[in-house]
Amino acid sequence: MVNIYNYLKSVFQNIKQESDNSSFIFIALLLATIPLSLAVNNTVLILLILSVLVNFKKTNFQINWVLILPILVFLLMSISYFWSIDKTQTLKSIPKELGFLLLPLLFMKVQISKTDKEKLLKYYSFSMVILVVFFLSRAIIRFSINQDTRAFFYHGENDDDFGLVPKLLNAIHVSVFVAVAFFYFFTKELKSKVDIFLSLLLVGFLILLSSKNIILVFIILVLGYYLYNTKSSNKIRIRNLMIFIVVIAVGLSFGKIRNRFQEEFRNNLSSKTSATLQNGVHNISIYEAWNNETFSPNDYFPGTAFRVYQIRMFFELLKEEPILLKGFGLNASEKKLLEKEKKYNLYNGYGSFNFHNQYIQFFAELGVIGLSLLLLILAKNIKNAINNKDFIHFSFAVLMISLFLTESFLSRQRGIVFFVTMYCIFNARVDSINSKS
Repeated sequence: MVNIYNYLKSVFQNIKQESDNSSFIFIALLLATIPLSLAVNNTVLILLILSVLVNFKKTNFQINWVLILPILVFLLMSISYFWSIDKTQTLKSIPKELGFLLLPLLFMKVQISKTDKEKLLKYYSFSMVILVVFFLSRAIIRFSINQDTRAFFYHGENDDDFGLVPKLLNAIHVSVFVAVAFFYFFTKELKSKVDIFLSLLLVGFLILLSSKNIILVFIILVLGYYLYNTKSSNKIRIRNLMIFIVVIAVGLSFGKIRNRFQEEFRNNLSSKTSATLQNGVHNISIYEAWNNETFSPNDYFPGTAFRVYQIRMFFELLKEEPILLKGFGLNASEKKLLEKEKKYNLYNGYGSFNFHNQYIQFFAELGVIGLSLLLLILAKNIKNAINNKDFIHFSFAVLMISLFLTESFLSRQRGIVFFVTMYCIFNARVDSINSKS
């Protein structure tokens, strides 16, 4: 513990040395406060804007083509108001999407260096360690009071906040925050004992969050790094790989985590008639989600089955409505999903969920133009990661591509700030170098 304290102390001392660069400090704080309340994160964003305006004449504004792409997304979201089928919802949602506009413009002015990028990732990763320690401590205290093991897993459900993280934060989203921080410590060429300990701490927390998609992609990324990127000898490489596999295996063997995976696979692989009945609630399989002509209020959709149902609804809407080019308008698809809820006799509330797929969400609300912009952003992101041989950047790119398959991450302000800020940090300098060349 003494070593960890000294390690964290040195980090905070380094941050103090950056105090002459106010913009840098506020970017670091912006990333660190993403899991906190939106009021705190918005305050930091305002301070970042003010710091850039105060020093506006000290740096040049540099047009950066890779950062223009998110700005185009915001412009498309804004003008979608004119054809939106729910203008009230679209107008209310535009301020939430301001990160697509403001953050790229700020980074064109701030122009961070490679050293700045490395420091920002360092401070962000340590802020996630603090977050993990806080929620683990909270879980221990809650368990000691209530003897309820739910305090150590996933997030709370409905009004019940008895999860490892609050439902508002979303365990899947926090998994991505933690995974990116893990790869900072994991990919260091010279790892101290503290680096190794913090890596294991983050892995353990990631497992407890029980996000099946993120854990699978995370394992693939780690295995890929060991097989192709590590500079260790074969003997050390195999040893480290075995340690990692054992840690993952032990973590997944815990009852509640194992049950989450088993329940998902059991329901998803069930046939037309093999879905289970529990307390009168019917668990819908993937087959049923895609083929049933009607449902009942007693039907429960496990995660993957519900996402399959949402994909089915999208293709139905694509046939029924003229949304190919322009979509329904920003945040206007809920109106149509509620209509589908009534048509298929679903339990009240399912229709208010978004598509849980960022690609479909963009297509449904912004048409093929919006989807093309998103794909272009992701393609540019992973291309730069590969060209720059930056595994942390590559991990971020792959995690986002996979996350967008199961979550409408950019429908949340917290998701927008995280994605766009990281996108700017990783890509701005790469594009700047390419332009100069």
